[in-house]
Amino acid sequence: MSVDQLVAGRRGLRLAFVCLGLFMVYLDTTIVNVALPQMQRDLDVGVSGLQWVFDSYVLTFACFLLTSGRLGDVLGRHRVFLAGLVGFTVSSAACALSENITALLVSRFVQGAFGSVMITTSLALVHSMYQSPKERARAVSIWAGVGGLALAAGPVLGGVLVEHNNWPSIFWLNIPIGVVSVLALLMLRAEPESTERQHLDLLGQALFAAAVAALTYGMIEASTAGWTAGYVLASFAGAVVAALLFVWREATCEQPMLPLTFFRNRVVVFSCAINFLVFYGLFGAMFLLTLYLQSVNGLSAVDTGIRFLALSLTIAVGSLIAPRLAHLAGDAYPWVSAFGGLLAGLGLIGLLRLEVGSGFDTYWWSLVLLGLGISFAMAPATIAVLASVEPERVGVAAGVSQTFRQVGGVLGVAMSGTLALRHVKDGVPDALAGLPLPPAALEKLAEAIGSGRFAAADHLPEQLRAAVTNNVAPLLVDGMAVSYTLGAAVALAGVLTPIVLIGRNKKTGLRK
Repeated sequence: MSVDQLVAGRRGLRLAFVCLGLFMVYLDTTIVNVALPQMQRDLDVGVSGLQWVFDSYVLTFACFLLTSGRLGDVLGRHRVFLAGLVGFTVSSAACALSENITALLVSRFVQGAFGSVMITTSLALVHSMYQSPKERARAVSIWAGVGGLALAAGPVLGGVLVEHNNWPSIFWLNIPIGVVSVLALLMLRAEPESTERQHLDLLGQALFAAAVAALTYGMIEASTAGWTAGYVLASFAGAVVAALLFVWREATCEQPMLPLTFFRNRVVVFSCAINFLVFYGLFGAMFLLTLYLQSVNGLSAVDTGIRFLALSLTIAVGSLIAPRLAHLAGDAYPWVSAFGGLLAGLGLIGLLRLEVGSGFDTYWWSLVLLGLGISFAMAPATIAVLASVEPERVGVAAGVSQTFRQVGGVLGVAMSGTLALRHVKDGVPDALAGLPLPPAALEKLAEAIGSGRFAAADHLPEQLRAAVTNNVAPLLVDGMAVSYTLGAAVALAGVLTPIVLIGRNKKTGLRK
């Protein structure tokens, strides 16, 4: 075997174990969804608590992506990826050991931070491992395909684990994956990397995290307190102030976390916009559909996961096809992403047909359209943004693109859950008014269901329990329709994004 073959084989093994760690991070994005109803019962939390279980992970994921990209550029991507892999594995164990919602949320926050390190540095690492455009495109396709495979496996695997071993098992699963990946990457010596001598913009990081966290907090709390509650308005005001201070900091800092000059590159603008728009709809749809399938239609965790295959398998397959379509499209690659936005929007519109008891035949095609839309929108934009910047800035560019994707997901879950729950909360007093219960018990039940504790009726006699379900379920379905309408409008806005690509980037051959 020649030296070149040995090097190629070692590089292939590194790619395999990097992707195995990546699989674990993406798996935790979807595997948690099917466990939410069981978490709600075991930990006694409402819908806002479930929103935080999901958003606490994605929130820190989004907030630390920019710093994660810079860490890889400064300290070395292989070293930083390994640190993230170890931290993610340990925090997964902490999640599994959590005995209350507070402990779980803290562990999820930490898990999301280490996950952000892994996602950003893995993409930059894969990009730097291969020099030829053809090999890079193939490696990025594998990277994207593994993420899609994890999204596909998450719901079904999570359903099986939850149904047979309870919800902590979805986190215990990460331990062997993490340990094997760490040991393998320690044995595979990293190739020399170019690094930058720069400091970390910790103030900028803090301001960015404060802005996104305050906005998310206000959106989620509005579901129970209302949009005009004092502390909700204060959260929104705090988000605006923190965002303005963040922009000022990045404009005046000598070495900013997010160089604002990046946004002079219209490929970067395009990638950020399309990622934000389509992931807003995707994450919101997944969150609400899980509650619908288990709380309204009474499906098990396994049955829920199987139905999600229409979405997740399509994303996995589409993630392999989309980069090739973008390559064939050449300078017209933005229209592949725009077509993805159109498909995602149409998929969300299709979910408006859901009613209480709707069968799989009613919505499977909507999930397929949504999955294809996400894939076609995401992959071309990702490849384009990495090709449009200098090699030493790939980590930051990857972080910028991924940040907008995750922020879109955070706000999608926060807004979708809040819109649906507000509809339930406003309508539940009338829906329960005719039940033969004492006034105090009726008030307590209405308050519990209004906060999203749909299992509060489980202790009632079967006939009363059925009456509560029949009266409350349509409220949730109607609230979902409001959320899906907004999500569809946001995704369809992605069709307009190619108008930001004017002129020609002579270096990459892509419009910018």
